Amino acid sequence: MPTTTGNHHTMREASTALIHDLPPEFNTTQLLVDRLAREDDAPLFSVKRDGSWIDVSTADFVADVRSLAKMLLAAGIGAGQCVGIMSRTRYEWALAEQAIWFAGAVSVPIYETSSPHQVAWILEDSGARHVFAEDPGCARVIGQAAGSLGEEVTVWSFEQEASPADSCIPAAGLRELVAAGAASQVGDVQVETARTAAGLRDLATLVYTSGTTGRPKGCMMTHANFSLIAVNLTPHMAPVLGTGERTLMFLPLAHVLARAVQQVCVHAGSTIAHTPSASTLVQDLAAVRPGFLLAVPRIFEKIRATAAATAQAAGKERLFAQAESAAIEYSRSADARARGLASRRSPVRLARHALFNKVLYPRLRAVLGGRVRYAICGASALNADLAHFFRGAGVGLLEGYGLTETTAPATVNMAANPRVGSVGVPIPGTTIRIAPDGEVLVRGIGVFAGYHRNARATAAAFDGEGFFRTGDTGTLDEAGFLRITGRKKDILVTAGGKNVAPGPLEEIIRSSPLVSQVVLVGENRPFIAALLTLDPDEIAPWCRANSLPALSVAEAAVHPAVLAGLQAAVDAANATVSRAEGIRKFAVLDSEFTEESGHLTPSLKVKRASVAHDFRARIDELYSR
Repeated sequence: MPTTTGNHHTMREASTALIHDLPPEFNTTQLLVDRLAREDDAPLFSVKRDGSWIDVSTADFVADVRSLAKMLLAAGIGAGQCVGIMSRTRYEWALAEQAIWFAGAVSVPIYETSSPHQVAWILEDSGARHVFAEDPGCARVIGQAAGSLGEEVTVWSFEQEASPADSCIPAAGLRELVAAGAASQVGDVQVETARTAAGLRDLATLVYTSGTTGRPKGCMMTHANFSLIAVNLTPHMAPVLGTGERTLMFLPLAHVLARAVQQVCVHAGSTIAHTPSASTLVQDLAAVRPGFLLAVPRIFEKIRATAAATAQAAGKERLFAQAESAAIEYSRSADARARGLASRRSPVRLARHALFNKVLYPRLRAVLGGRVRYAICGASALNADLAHFFRGAGVGLLEGYGLTETTAPATVNMAANPRVGSVGVPIPGTTIRIAPDGEVLVRGIGVFAGYHRNARATAAAFDGEGFFRTGDTGTLDEAGFLRITGRKKDILVTAGGKNVAPGPLEEIIRSSPLVSQVVLVGENRPFIAALLTLDPDEIAPWCRANSLPALSVAEAAVHPAVLAGLQAAVDAANATVSRAEGIRKFAVLDSEFTEESGHLTPSLKVKRASVAHDFRARIDELYSR
């Protein structure tokens, strides 16, 4: 458990001691090499081929990694040189990155949705002139980016039919590249020399921020960041992460969270499967049957909303409400008992929960494959009732907190002692401090080395004691659990001088099955208002359950019954704050916020400035009537 210091007169902080340290010559590749020594025949990955899932042993994976590393070395890739990867989440992503590290190089992830302009900046800033591309589409974008820079960029494609254009040099598919490396003149000794050249302090990857304000900054993550998190988070998170456990990775590997957890899995002895498509997620979950997941809260919001709509359509709305209430009550009671705040549970309530655990909760768990016991949630706020619901139904949602600059996990709830509503305690080797103005500060094993070629931004990111300034606000309780209350730059100050943190209100409204996204506005305005977008997947079942004809998104946005349902969600949020902080008006947009529209980052965070700019006319309307 963490140690806490401070009181209301000083800055409060919480720390968790390091469990394992590593020698300075250690690097991230050693996690894989050590896994090979422990269990060479055990499955490290499970790969989908022609509709079937095939296990890949550690030995087979490492053999391919070494062969691909030989290809890179034969191509002239040197120590510390940057190599890009532009692809969706898939097995080949993991293979390419490990090969880059085995060659002594630095990986540079690029979201497959990036525009040529964004790719050009990453290539320019990182200096990467070799890129792995998933398919012809990615290869063309890289070619356009290279052309705008006037640079020659080599593209190695994961898929054989790729035909890079413009100034890119065509190359074969990944399987051919592995074979070419195996047949090259580069020997095992050269690969081992390159693999072991980097140490803990050396750069492992450059991760570019989403760029919600200005150009994306390259976060320099070291081998220490990945390695120390892997060897310390594994025992800290027992029994979630364990030898022989399976997981399905569907979050973007271009995001540091998925990659950090993937390295934890390599060290922990887990088997990793990948799926790049949300359209096959349910089927893939059923086939892989993972024991734990890494997910964003939106996944569970959708599952809960779908279950509620299905029950409502079948005339079992009341039964579902009772089951949900029983699950939440069961989980809240567990929390209270853990803190010594509750007496013995009521036998009647226990019996009711046991009944639902036989007839209804298994159906919910089946959506996740039937074996999931825990899910690590991050990237956005997790509604407390949603967490209690799934926990009571047999799936513990363990909320964590972190940023790209902290290699993702800085705090996390542990399976043995979760505290719903918090983002957990500091991971080992990490200190969380709350500054006098409420800002969350972080120092520890995951904190990055700084911004690439941007000394000014790096200096501004740290305080005088080496703590990273997160920009988030929060509180620490007496047991060291962190709660995030908002983001400093997102605080709205009304014309009357009232400070309002939008996050908690938005979280409550977003729990409505009708709502996809919500953005509060009101900076220098007389009151707080909101922009809402509808979830197109939930409109049809909601209409059926409420005896309404099918509605398009545009029709639903103005339908009185839909507006009444949205008003109820707004009223629920307003009930948690004073009238001065409440939402007076809202507007329903007839389109969603998406990454393509420029309103969401690749990790699905809302770009508030872009929303405020693009919908300024709708915002003005809210205050003109």
